[in-house]
Amino acid sequence: MTGYTRASALGPITEFVETRGGSIERVFDRVDLPLALLDNPDLPLPLTEQFKVLSEAAHEIGDPFFGAAIGRLVRMEKLSAFGAWVTGAPTLAGAIDRSHRGLNRFLQTATDLQFRVIDTTARWSIEFQDAGAHGRFQNELLGVSYLIDGVRSFVGRSWTPTLVRSTCTGAAQAAALEKVFEAPVMHSAPVSAVEFDAALLSARGRRQTHAEPGIEPPIPLLPGFREDVAALSAIALLEGRPKIDWVASKLQRSRRSLQRSLDAEGASFSHLLDGLLKDRAIALITSTNRNVTEIAHQLGYSDAAHFSRAFQRWTGLVPSRFRKINHNLVLPT
Repeated sequence: MTGYTRASALGPITEFVETRGGSIERVFDRVDLPLALLDNPDLPLPLTEQFKVLSEAAHEIGDPFFGAAIGRLVRMEKLSAFGAWVTGAPTLAGAIDRSHRGLNRFLQTATDLQFRVIDTTARWSIEFQDAGAHGRFQNELLGVSYLIDGVRSFVGRSWTPTLVRSTCTGAAQAAALEKVFEAPVMHSAPVSAVEFDAALLSARGRRQTHAEPGIEPPIPLLPGFREDVAALSAIALLEGRPKIDWVASKLQRSRRSLQRSLDAEGASFSHLLDGLLKDRAIALITSTNRNVTEIAHQLGYSDAAHFSRAFQRWTGLVPSRFRKINHNLVLPT
C-alpha cells in the first residue's frame, strides 16, 4: 500500500541536523528531493520518501536513533491544521479520538492508530502499512514521539510514558532508546506504542477547537498510479519543470512503464503536468508579487512570452491582467 503524509511531519529536521554538524542539503541531495519541500509543509509526500529522508539524516549525523532524537523536538500542534485540531480537543481522550478519526483524512494515509485500556493502563500504538523498508524504523521512532507529544499537550511537558514499546531489537538498543525517551523501553514489539496511566485520559487541554481542519491539499486516500505521479510531480515542481524520468525513478519504473500505466488510467504525463503548471502559476500570480519573468523561470519556461501564452490558454487572460483583476488576493512576498 502506498502511503502519503504531509511534509510537516518531518518536524524541525533542518535545525536538528545542522546543530549537530550535518548538512540538510546533503541529506536531501542523497534522497533526490527538492529542499524547498521543507518550505511547503502542507504538500503531500510519499511515506517511503519520508522514510528515506529520516534514514539519510540519521546517517548524516551518525545517530542510529535519529527518529527518537528529533522526536523530542516535534510538536503535535505543528502537524498542519490537523495537529492543531487534535490538540484543541477538550480532553486527552478527545484528542486521541480526533487522531483516530482524522489521521487518514487530513494528514497521513497507510497508517493505523490503535487505542485500548487494559485495567488501569492506556496503550496507544502506531503502525505503518506502507511496504517501504528503507528508514522505516526511524519513522516508527518519530511516530511514537508524536504520540508522546500528543499526551504532553494535555498533561505537561515534563511527563514521560510508563512504557514505550519499540520495534528495536535487543536489550542494548532498548537501553539506548531509554536515554532518549527518558522512559522504560520494551524491545522487539510488533508495533510501536506508548503506555500511560488511563486516569490521564480526563486531562483537560489549554484551548478548545471544535471545527475540523480547513481545506488543504488533498492526501490521496486510495491512490492510483495517476495520483502517485501527480503527487511526485507537484514536489518536483518546487525546483522547476518536473522530469518524467525523475518521477519514474521515484516510482521504481521505467519511463515507458510509467507512460503505459498512465495510458491504462486514461491519463498522460503531459496532461497531468499541464494541470499542475496551471494551478501553480495561478497560485504564484495571485499570492505573490513576483514578476512574470521570475514566475516563468521558476516553472521551467524559457522566457516570459512562452509562459504568458500558456497562462492565457489556461485562463483566457494574460498574467498581468489576471493579477489586476484578482489584486485583492495578492499578498506580500
